[in-house]
Amino acid sequence: MSDTSTNTLQYRFDGPEDAPVLVLGPSLGTTWHMWDRQVPELMKHWRIFRFDLPGHGGAPAYPAGSVNDLADRLLGTLDGLGVQRFGYAGCALGGAVGTELALRHPERVASLALIAASPRFGTADEFRQRGVIVRTNGLDPIARTSPERWFTTGFAAAQPAITEWAVQMVRTTDPGCYIAACEALASFDVRPELGRVGVPTLVLVGSDDQVTGPAEARTLVAGIPDARLAVVPGASHLVPVEQPAAVTDLLVRHFTSAWQPAFDTITGHMAIAASPVKPVLAAAPPIAPVAEIAAAEQPEALGRPDPYDAGIKVRREVLGDAHVDRAFAQADEFSGDFQEFVTRYAWGEVWDRPGLDRRSRSCVTLTALVAGGHLEELAFHTRAALRNGLTPAEIKEVLLHAAVYCGVPAANSAFKVAQQVIREETTPQE
Repeated sequence: MSDTSTNTLQYRFDGPEDAPVLVLGPSLGTTWHMWDRQVPELMKHWRIFRFDLPGHGGAPAYPAGSVNDLADRLLGTLDGLGVQRFGYAGCALGGAVGTELALRHPERVASLALIAASPRFGTADEFRQRGVIVRTNGLDPIARTSPERWFTTGFAAAQPAITEWAVQMVRTTDPGCYIAACEALASFDVRPELGRVGVPTLVLVGSDDQVTGPAEARTLVAGIPDARLAVVPGASHLVPVEQPAAVTDLLVRHFTSAWQPAFDTITGHMAIAASPVKPVLAAAPPIAPVAEIAAAEQPEALGRPDPYDAGIKVRREVLGDAHVDRAFAQADEFSGDFQEFVTRYAWGEVWDRPGLDRRSRSCVTLTALVAGGHLEELAFHTRAALRNGLTPAEIKEVLLHAAVYCGVPAANSAFKVAQQVIREETTPQE
């Protein structure tokens, strides 16, 4: 067991002290107990290191806003224990941490297993919407529906004690840490980088997983040079809990046969077996050179980066991918320049400035839209305010304040719009 700080994680060890270390990473909303059925067999071969995500399982509630942050905290914990090299198996968010480790710190990872994982988990909008639900209603709605996402219907009906255990795991998680983990998954996307994962990898998925199913697993296998796929029948998302024997057997076989040697401390090199050749379906057509066009449009010539790239990123994070995609899809030759202008200057120049946080900018924006009577934009900026961390109660206070300085009729219309948006955005989906 362990004490933790903001730079480390709550952990426990099982197994012989002189055995190689195998790290097991949990899924969002779970604790290290999700691996209880694997540990007795795995500890015959390895020293098992399990950890809890921040605010999960009674761990201190120090939110981590990115997968990279979680990976750094895990490495900080292992560094403090003198563990330099290890195998890693992670489920869902735990799998994302493992992918991040293999990409950023390949010298530390001897072998990798990604379970119910994906190079990108759904869409950013889905996870930020989940954060809005939790911020408004707490974790109870998410907890009550977790068995539907985690288990097959037959398993949930046949195992009521495990189903209730799953609900209680989520219900007792710190809401702020859960929301931060949702933000971490919203921004996680390593699809372009999969080819750089250089360790032997097992990709394991339940056949009935509706969250990150076989399609996502095949994307990982197609992208990672040395990867194998295992599909476990009769299992959904939390496959180590639903099919413990099958998962245990697959992990033992993988980590026994695919443990990459460490770097040679004298030469600095490492002998790696050649990766299996994967079939290439078709050669890409030749691309005409466009260097002359690209060079002519480089904004760096003006001595500063083009704010468009920052603008599109901020605009998507605040308004959501669906809204931004719709705006660009509706743009034509007449309105396209305006969309570029708004992205570059409103979002890249102003919203990206460090002087105010996004919560404050949402407060200012809502007030300005009330004053101008811009109700259509008030609707999507109310959604943005929820995504930026304002609660419905705080939005109400902004509109009440605006009523004093912008006028009661304007605020009356604003309340009707905001009320409808808040109902839509904060009502849990059953």
